[in-house]
Amino acid sequence: MKYKQENRCWRLNYKIVMNSNTQLTFLVLGLPIGGLIYCGLGIAALASFPILREHALISGTLFMLIPFTIAASIWIKASAKAYRN
Repeated sequence: MKYKQENRCWRLNYKIVMNSNTQLTFLVLGLPIGGLIYCGLGIAALASFPILREHALISGTLFMLIPFTIAASIWIKASAKAYRN
């Protein structure tokens, strides 16, 4: 860890290095745990709010489209970056 002085303030200059081991750990552990948390939040929301149960088709579609949109945008950005190189 290195310390830098900027504008009379000391700040910690620390970077998280994403090598292949940390990326694999994120894929193997982080994504499934995040998915379980997301599903738990969806089930809790359906149990808590009657309006979501009344409009189950709309809420289910939105619940499905949120992670799909995030995944598609990450995929497109990575493909565009690989295509440029």
